[in-house]
Amino acid sequence: MCTIFGLLYTSKEYDMPFDLKDLKEHNSGLLDLLTQHLPDMLWVKDLNGNYLYTNKAICDGLLMAKDTQEPIGKGDVFFALREREAHSDKPNWHTFGELCFNSDQVVIDTDKAMKFEEYGNVKGELLYLEVYKAPFYDKDGKTLGTVGTGRDITELKKIQLDLQKSLKILNEQQDKLAFQASHDSLTDLPNRVLFLDRLENSMKVAKRHDKHIAVLFLDLDHFKEINDSLGHEIGDKVLIEVARRMQKQMRHSDTLSRFGGDEFAIILNDLEEVDDINYIVEKGMKSFKKPFVIGNNTLHISLSVGISIYPNDGDSPQQLLKNSDAAMYKAKSNGRNTYSYYDEVMTKKAYERIYLETELRKAFKRDELIVYYQPQMDAATDCLIGMEALVRWKHPEMGFVYPDKFIPLAESNGMIVELDRIVMQQAIQDFKKWHEAGLTPSKLSLNLAMKQIEESDFLEFFKKLMSREKCSFEYIEFEVTETQVMSNPIESIEALRKISDLGVSIAVDDFGTGYSSLAYLKRLPINKLKIDKSFVDNLPEDMEDSAITRTIISLCKSLNLNVIAEGVETIYQKDFLIENGCQNIQGYFYSRPIPADEMEEFLKEHSKG
Repeated sequence: MCTIFGLLYTSKEYDMPFDLKDLKEHNSGLLDLLTQHLPDMLWVKDLNGNYLYTNKAICDGLLMAKDTQEPIGKGDVFFALREREAHSDKPNWHTFGELCFNSDQVVIDTDKAMKFEEYGNVKGELLYLEVYKAPFYDKDGKTLGTVGTGRDITELKKIQLDLQKSLKILNEQQDKLAFQASHDSLTDLPNRVLFLDRLENSMKVAKRHDKHIAVLFLDLDHFKEINDSLGHEIGDKVLIEVARRMQKQMRHSDTLSRFGGDEFAIILNDLEEVDDINYIVEKGMKSFKKPFVIGNNTLHISLSVGISIYPNDGDSPQQLLKNSDAAMYKAKSNGRNTYSYYDEVMTKKAYERIYLETELRKAFKRDELIVYYQPQMDAATDCLIGMEALVRWKHPEMGFVYPDKFIPLAESNGMIVELDRIVMQQAIQDFKKWHEAGLTPSKLSLNLAMKQIEESDFLEFFKKLMSREKCSFEYIEFEVTETQVMSNPIESIEALRKISDLGVSIAVDDFGTGYSSLAYLKRLPINKLKIDKSFVDNLPEDMEDSAITRTIISLCKSLNLNVIAEGVETIYQKDFLIENGCQNIQGYFYSRPIPADEMEEFLKEHSKG
């Protein structure tokens, strides 16, 4: 770039003599007249940032307005300090001179012509300049300083800033209108339009990943009575509080919507199992058991919920919504404060679940839970090495209810904590009795849910129980499932270490069915792995199960862990396990789970010593 100063080198390609002493002479005459009357600012500076030349525009507009000080020989820093002194009460101001000086250094350091937008405080006012700067050289290519032109764009900048503000306000208004068009004005929840749009997207994702989604249609029971008796203002506050309470129960992936009046709808996404819906719905309905306090009014509010499932109950958003609405009216006709599926079979399963949960709560009070024991054997010697305590439920009408029916239910609703503790207390009492009778039962294995470990009082409960029964920690082994441990491995390691520090052994149950990381596995304070029954069932015929079983046994040896196989039923399975280094087994080959009196007889026959 070459400025109007034709005698200045702004490119190393030119070979013209230039001497700073001749600057004043070369700027005389027509050239000087031209530069001094240009509206743009022109200047030449040396390497120290001092002005060698300035035209009238820069003196009037930037540095020397109403000021008699000569700029030649002075630099931007000089004027910046003077500006600061004039406005010492504003220490955070950036003066224009400081910014100009800094950009000069950039041009000199990079040895390139550059464009800048500089701004700063000049004479107490904010000034914006569009500036072009370039280095200039002597005939040998040595950098002598910088040349520059500048144009005041303050007014243009103000227009731009005003335009930006106007656009921001316009965008905010558009966003507000778009929000109002897609959301309920009372609760700020998505309205029917947005709900159907999200439901359509959810259906596409579910179809692509072969997942289920559920549509819940919710209606408040007897809400009209609240409006009629307390007025619409209280009714609106109730609806707002209902929305807040439901939102607290929502997962991040789900959508809660209000359609108007007391009608709400929910999309439940990412459902692995359809049965998961029962747990989510029951959890939400339980949150309504706490009264709503609106002003001086304490209100008890319940919900009727209808449920449809994709793809079972419809292949369009409108169809799913229609069917969930129909299911909601079925819930109303069934007495309100309940939920119904559009599918009769699902509704029946939901009612069975509710009945089973109610009866399980009664079972705790009626002492219907019984501890059974399954022996654990050394298959090489046929000697007892321990036993696993297993719970059975003897219902007065249903008879024996097996664990696969009620354990998942207890885990989902939190009753597993109380159930585990009932089993622990009974099993430790039986174990102590047998031990005192000289029956040497060796180890007592107790199943331990991770929810139990998360209870703040668990360790204290367990230590008090052991102290009261005068039972040594070394006789106890806790079994935790691989899936539960690996759902939160960091916290599991810390919690299990506290238990291990007591002297209690820890075994990982159902090993091989989850997704253990070897990095975490070696950090867990465990003593034993249990080979899951699913791998033992087809031994030794199934090549894959045989290979997996051998791998687990080898892994245990490498990590210096004990290993036991569960679900052993045949002599062939037993022989295969012994041959491959696993002689500890558990299963029907030796005994089914048996009640305490039968276990006592088994102990008499198989105890070591």
